Amino acid sequence: MNAVKLAGIVLIVAGTLGLVYGSFSYTKETHEAKLGPLQFTVQEKETVNIPVWAGVGAIALGGLLLVFGGRKG
Repeated sequence: MNAVKLAGIVLIVAGTLGLVYGSFSYTKETHEAKLGPLQFTVQEKETVNIPVWAGVGAIALGGLLLVFGGRKG
């Protein structure tokens, strides 16, 4: 399997996951303070929404890479 077909499969999987889940969340630490023996941290939960057009586009591009990516000419 060449790199182009592998990239096509990865795009199809990523696009499908984007359509199924629609968003993903992650936590980042923004502030940290130390006051003597006490330590404070503030964590913020961020959510990233994945547009439907991005998921569909990734699936379409992945499909095109699978169909036309292995051809030489």
